[in-house]
Amino acid sequence: MGPNVTIRSLETAVPATELRQSEVRDALAVQPDLSRLGKRLVSTSFDVSGIERRFSALTEWHGVTGGEEPVFFEAETGRFLNPPTGARNQVYEREATVLFTQVSAAALEAADGISAEDVTHVITVSCTGFFAPGPDYRIVRDLGLDPAVQRYHLGFMGCYAALPALRQAQTICRAEPDAVVLVATVELCTLHVRTSNDPDTIVGSSLFADGAAAAIITGKDLPASTPLLQLDHFETVLTPVGEEAMAWRIGDHGFEMVLGTYVPHIIDEHITGALVPLLAHEPALAEHPHRDIEHWAIHPGGRSILDKVEAKLDLTEAQLVPARETLRDFGNMSSATVMFVLQHILRSVPAGRRERVCAMAFGPGLTVETALLTTIGTPDQ
Repeated sequence: MGPNVTIRSLETAVPATELRQSEVRDALAVQPDLSRLGKRLVSTSFDVSGIERRFSALTEWHGVTGGEEPVFFEAETGRFLNPPTGARNQVYEREATVLFTQVSAAALEAADGISAEDVTHVITVSCTGFFAPGPDYRIVRDLGLDPAVQRYHLGFMGCYAALPALRQAQTICRAEPDAVVLVATVELCTLHVRTSNDPDTIVGSSLFADGAAAAIITGKDLPASTPLLQLDHFETVLTPVGEEAMAWRIGDHGFEMVLGTYVPHIIDEHITGALVPLLAHEPALAEHPHRDIEHWAIHPGGRSILDKVEAKLDLTEAQLVPARETLRDFGNMSSATVMFVLQHILRSVPAGRRERVCAMAFGPGLTVETALLTTIGTPDQ
């Protein structure tokens, strides 16, 4: 089995531009190419989203263009410009690099007993842009890591991809006891906002946001002054239906989200079954109600998804607070979001306590990624 593998630090970051949900709703609702039905869908989708604010790498929302012509949004007229995919990806390369290096540096700084020269592997995650040499290379170069660091990039998997990244980090650390793995995920979903009467596109515009997270993971036994997360078990389940209900495709004017209204129903029907292989690792847990697991790190794909999970698994309102507050304050940041939820949980860990966490994330396929973790509270001083 190898050593116990722990997250030694978990840091998050967002771009500087804060968007109030009502502000984006009102701007989108007055676009000239929207039909009357489209305008109603915008109002409904935004108002029931459970989101109050989001963050964006785009400064044009507030009229800041650095003297250049606006590419995405013309603040003077309130008009969305729907640029081609290439223009969007140019911004992704510039802004994602900043966030990847920023959040990775913060994770390194926060990891007790670990420095840049100790990192042996880098795993980067993103589905909102492409460039090469990629973010894995930029992190090694910009943070002064050993050039021989092994690098991996998980691209275009969608909202669940942080959990496979953590699983791969665990696999590496169990195989190589001296390994130190940096996992970093950055998603700039707002680069793909566009005007459309398509209901899926409108729902996507109401949900998706920009954010970043990074973690330092190792099996080394080191002292710690902050709470840790032990990585215990991971599982993947493909639901028997839903392949067409959630998808992420490259279009001529940005990446295009398919997010059917049937997705919450699929999760409602299959969420209990998706947990069976995970809980089979620990039969004692499987014999008890789901709410007996103290913490639930649910990817907040949307408000209705959280409602379905809470009801189907008979969880308490308090157990959904980390997911709901992440959705409220940051929106759906694709793969980075579940890391924000885990950080929310980690910040509440009592000193000296070990408590269990069940993490779940959903994405194209329909794929359900699950994980069991254990919080390790620092000894009471």
